[in-house]
Amino acid sequence: MCELLGISSAKPMEVSGFLKSFYEHSTLHPHGWGMMYESGGERTILREPVRALDSTFLRDVIDSLEPQKTMLGHIRLATVGAVREENCHPYTGKDMTGREWTLIHNGTIYSGKMNYQYYKKQRGDTDSERLFLALLDAVNERIKLGNMTEHDRFDTVSHFIIQTAPRNKLNLMIWDGELLYVHKNLKNTLSYQRTGSGCVFATQPLNDGTWIPFPIAQVIAFRDGQAVYRSERHKGIYVPTLDYITAWDAMHI
Repeated sequence: MCELLGISSAKPMEVSGFLKSFYEHSTLHPHGWGMMYESGGERTILREPVRALDSTFLRDVIDSLEPQKTMLGHIRLATVGAVREENCHPYTGKDMTGREWTLIHNGTIYSGKMNYQYYKKQRGDTDSERLFLALLDAVNERIKLGNMTEHDRFDTVSHFIIQTAPRNKLNLMIWDGELLYVHKNLKNTLSYQRTGSGCVFATQPLNDGTWIPFPIAQVIAFRDGQAVYRSERHKGIYVPTLDYITAWDAMHI
């Protein structure tokens, strides 16, 4: 499986230390890396289908990167899709109002309409890209109904995630330019560390500091490092074996 990194902060923070630790994990995730950061109000997406530790380009980017308020990082262990740039995360695109959305995903989509509906629309061949295209369609369908507030955006995204989670491995982070949505439905994955002005989210701890397990089966949206919206807990926890335990029981272990 892949690994995720997300940062949400009220003030620009130095991120190079977190990035270096994160991309060192590419020893076990060698099939590509990606990054989203912002500079001057513009969003930049970088991706390469090579092991992060082997990328001189990535090292140069990290060394020159200015402090960030929001950013995403991804390292890929290919499970669905070939090793090529189009299959590296993040995925980014605009809804019908021009708002840009960016997604990183850790897991596998086993069931859902995105598994077949978006084959001809996607550029690569991953289930994660099909998931992203389905998310954009869900957002656009809500936009067609009329005025869409920030809370409406959260409701739309959280509903999409909750409906998609059952039977699927769905750890992900989504950035809409204002809110960072974070979700996990696999136990013992994804934790966060509080910083002076925000939070760092990562699949695996990136330093010796205190890392807190991220709540399972709940969509939480962050603005400037603070949680501003929370969905209800849902039952769509992915459990590798259901022989002796139900997903609902797993939530309370």
